[in-house]
Amino acid sequence: MEFIIKAKGHKNVSATHKTTLEITKEDYLTPTGHCIIGIEADKSMTDFSEEFKEKLRNAKKIIVEIEVEGIKDTIIGEGHKDLILNHPTDIVIRKSNYICPRTLMINANKSAKDINREIVKKLKEGKELIFKIIV
Repeated sequence: MEFIIKAKGHKNVSATHKTTLEITKEDYLTPTGHCIIGIEADKSMTDFSEEFKEKLRNAKKIIVEIEVEGIKDTIIGEGHKDLILNHPTDIVIRKSNYICPRTLMINANKSAKDINREIVKKLKEGKELIFKIIV
């Protein structure tokens, strides 16, 4: 099962956060948003079906593929039975096991700082981001 979200980059994308990565429906990004790689997302967790949320909660492995202009990177993490999955604007991938309404997956193998720098460069130029969640 998969869910695709489209977002776009911004000149303030730095992607230097060591433990998280985020996309948001918000239409702005300040220079302090080091984990945010995409803004103006066309969907949020409130658009996930209940079936998809249950699959995420029970998943031993969740894959997120990010793609910008044909350049791809993959992040692998885990679900957890306590995932809330109801934040109206933010979707966060975490290397830690911290859970809040913004958390999509935990124990991820990558955060913002680990993303392919070619992708980050394109996001700084405001290019479109495809964020595909696969369970």
